[in-house]
Amino acid sequence: MKKETLILVVLIWIAFTSLIGFFSMLIDKNRAKKHKWRISERMLFVFALIGGSLGSLIGMWLFRHKTKHWYFVVFIPLILVCQAVGLIFLMK
Repeated sequence: MKKETLILVVLIWIAFTSLIGFFSMLIDKNRAKKHKWRISERMLFVFALIGGSLGSLIGMWLFRHKTKHWYFVVFIPLILVCQAVGLIFLMK
């Protein structure tokens, strides 16, 4: 696989998983307000770890969801930084 193709696939993956991360924060916030079944914190982190950290972070701050949990405030941005560094190395 050519490097350009690999980068394109990775960027598409990041966009897709970021949408999942973003909407998982929205869905979980709405369910929390209605006292319904919730998405587990573990799954919210899984969505971030598989590439959706940007969407998860945007959703977290936009919907003010999980912002009082120190481990979300610290680790979601840290995951994003690690993924950005990995992407930069991939592009070199």
